Amino acid sequence: MPNEAAENVWTNVYKKNGFFTPSYLRGSNYMQRLEEAHKAKQAQKETQQQSGNGLPAGVTTTGSLANKTPASHLGMTYDLIERAPAVEDDHSVPPLPTRWNKDDKHGALEVSADGQEVKYAATRNSREQDHETCAIRADHPMPWQAGIYYFEVTLLSRRRDETTVCIGFSAKNVHLSRPPGWEPESWGYHGDDGDIYSGQNVGKAYDGSSFGPQDTIGCGINFRTREAFFTKNGQDYKTAFRDIKGDLYPTVGMKKPGEHIRVNFGQTRFIFDIDSMVKGEQAKIKAAINRASIEKLVSPPMGETELIQQLVLQFLQHDGYVETARAFAEEIHAEKQALQIDQRTPVPGINIRDDEDAHHRQRIRRAILEGDVEKAVKYTQVYYPRVLEDNYDVYFKLRCRSFIEMVRKSAELSNPSSKKSNGHSLDDIPNKMDVDENGFADQMEEDGLESQIDQEELLTKTIEYGQSLEAEFRDDPRREITKTLHEVYSLIAYPNPLQSKEAAPLLDRKGRVAVAEELNSAILSSLGKSSRSALENLYGQTSVLLDYLREDGGPGSFVTIQSVIDEIPKSQPF
Repeated sequence: MPNEAAENVWTNVYKKNGFFTPSYLRGSNYMQRLEEAHKAKQAQKETQQQSGNGLPAGVTTTGSLANKTPASHLGMTYDLIERAPAVEDDHSVPPLPTRWNKDDKHGALEVSADGQEVKYAATRNSREQDHETCAIRADHPMPWQAGIYYFEVTLLSRRRDETTVCIGFSAKNVHLSRPPGWEPESWGYHGDDGDIYSGQNVGKAYDGSSFGPQDTIGCGINFRTREAFFTKNGQDYKTAFRDIKGDLYPTVGMKKPGEHIRVNFGQTRFIFDIDSMVKGEQAKIKAAINRASIEKLVSPPMGETELIQQLVLQFLQHDGYVETARAFAEEIHAEKQALQIDQRTPVPGINIRDDEDAHHRQRIRRAILEGDVEKAVKYTQVYYPRVLEDNYDVYFKLRCRSFIEMVRKSAELSNPSSKKSNGHSLDDIPNKMDVDENGFADQMEEDGLESQIDQEELLTKTIEYGQSLEAEFRDDPRREITKTLHEVYSLIAYPNPLQSKEAAPLLDRKGRVAVAEELNSAILSSLGKSSRSALENLYGQTSVLLDYLREDGGPGSFVTIQSVIDEIPKSQPF
């Protein structure tokens, strides 16, 4: 039995904001994108309400700077939400069906206030023929991006005589005075005879039993195979229809007054174990992935383990983690020596080139991750004087981040209790790795923000810095620049921004990672090197290919990069 407390929490969350995740779609790329779109809309609503909160007009604290996807996949901090933009329009992420559409129904039907129940309330008049049925469609079509879509209908009427409820799906233009399955572009499973119908009034034998009171009938489509199926009281039936395509809406029809049904589009748990069916489809796709050979991906060919080692090693070198790269190379070499059968045959070593640029980039990265953005800017101006001149947007983001760090420091001084959990430690910054200084004396050390500086003096400096920031960039005509300036400058309005739900996303230290990655990419480009490592390119290409394989509900709908990573066995500590 499901946990009652958990069920109540699930239901309460749904009632609060109308968003829900059907259990079988949890973790899917489609639901990730749909949730991102929902959060963006919620943030937009909150922004529209901020005019009464003392914030500057047009300011949003969850907008472009906080949610801006960095140029590097690494900047996503390995929180893998594949190609999920911060804001999606209504057409790019089709919504889930959520309720019966009171504006897309036969006039004899009544819809409950929550949109979940439908009842044949009118009395049949003498002009209506026996073949006429009252039907209704859901508010949205079934999204093919989900890979599999499923819903259930429970018969609530207690009449023991023949039920005429029919359940299925139809296109938007199908008449609602005929049962689903009798009209072209409609399909249905009929409760009076247990037959299935597809575009005509001649049925095909299916399970042979009629529906009864309190029966729960499920309907689903596997968009990968283009097959539709039905279930009854949790029992899976065989494939009902093939070659299903188009935008199709969940549909229910009924012929007799008093008939009454309730739908479950995924707001609560299903009777049928649809989760296991989806997991079975996922297993098929992952098995196909595991059978794929990687030998032809690189030249000369190499095994999977060696390829992964080379990708990781190149990533470490590319991003300036020199000491980590050297230690990793030594570990690989020692492992090869241990596995060498003929001890007289030398094992070739792995050369880790001491790269002065790597040390410079490492030092710049460390300064940003520690929150000292001004030091990073000075390092960059000395080591790579043209980078900030040639990368205006990167320079702008560095300046904004510097202002954010000043606000953060001021907030920590005014609220000492928050410093312990919101200080400058690198412990909660992803991808910090080994930011080692490699023993070099810091000849560029500059006096940054004194930890004991007077709070009022710091606040004054912060305001002055903000004014200089606005003066420097206010003539930029681009809307995103103006918007970002408003966002960061609005932080001054909060008495305790670290504890504010609206301001905290901008102050999150994870934002340092994105800025550090963008600056690192700009430096690499100025040196004539790729701005992304081979591992990042591989990730990006895989994301694009998965998007292609998700078209029309293809096999890509059933896997995400994160789901594959989660299945990799974790190494156990010694």
